[in-house]
Amino acid sequence: MDTILNPLYFAVSWVIITIHELLSPIFSADSGVSWSLSIIGLVIIIRILLIPLFVKQIKSQRALTALQPQMKEIQKKYKDDRQKQSEEMMKLYKEHKTNPLASCFPILAQAPIFFALFTVLNGIGKNPPVKHGVLTQEDVVSAAQAKFFGAPISDTFLGTDITTVKIVTVFLIAFMSATTFTTQRQLMVKGMPKMDSSNNMMLQQQKIMLYLFPVIFAISGVNFPIGVLIYWSTTNLWTWGQQYYVIKRNPTPGSPAYEELERKRKQKNGDLQTPDSGSNETVQEPEIKGQRKQPKKKKKK
Repeated sequence: MDTILNPLYFAVSWVIITIHELLSPIFSADSGVSWSLSIIGLVIIIRILLIPLFVKQIKSQRALTALQPQMKEIQKKYKDDRQKQSEEMMKLYKEHKTNPLASCFPILAQAPIFFALFTVLNGIGKNPPVKHGVLTQEDVVSAAQAKFFGAPISDTFLGTDITTVKIVTVFLIAFMSATTFTTQRQLMVKGMPKMDSSNNMMLQQQKIMLYLFPVIFAISGVNFPIGVLIYWSTTNLWTWGQQYYVIKRNPTPGSPAYEELERKRKQKNGDLQTPDSGSNETVQEPEIKGQRKQPKKKKKK
């Protein structure tokens, strides 16, 4: 297994070491700031490379949303024949060139990198430290001493009795869970068109993910080195910001965010300030310069 993943270990460790060497003159080689920022830099590079996958994910989600009425018809028509229902669904996806698994592509693409980083940092935390990829013995020793808010980046919640490590770990796990929850809720509340929640398969899946992912992070996070938690917290924050930008600037048609954007555009163009034709209010015509005003007849008392 290690032989297969060796190229990934080399790639991950090379990026971290390269960024670390650039930051060492500023923060010193053994500083926890240098190593922590190196991990954050790894996230930024990976997420920039994954932008095409993210665009594909957005397009696929919007295509699936548009297909919801047809999907409901298929479910209703073949409710007693699961195999036929599945065949018709696949035919529909193929016809419209969409894939329901496209929303998982960014997560699946990051999984090997996440595992490689876990292995590299886990090796640093062992006694004696184990080096992977392009890390030298000097790099391993330096990284093993590096700390994030007083906690070594190679330590785990279950692997030590140090109180600082446990506090930092709990904080990062809570941050990971919170950003995952708010990202998912932001998509459900503002980024999806309003539909019947009882029959909307996509909405049901989103609800499951809303509560399932934070629980998975909370349970599995105690086994991750702090450096891996820094990586995952940063990528969650990136996902939240990226999704916020898309919902704000290019929302899905029919979603609350889209309606809000259209309303703002109309207000900006002055369309909402045009008097209603059915209104009882009288619009006073502007007085033309030089025009003689007709005297108004006063009512007799």
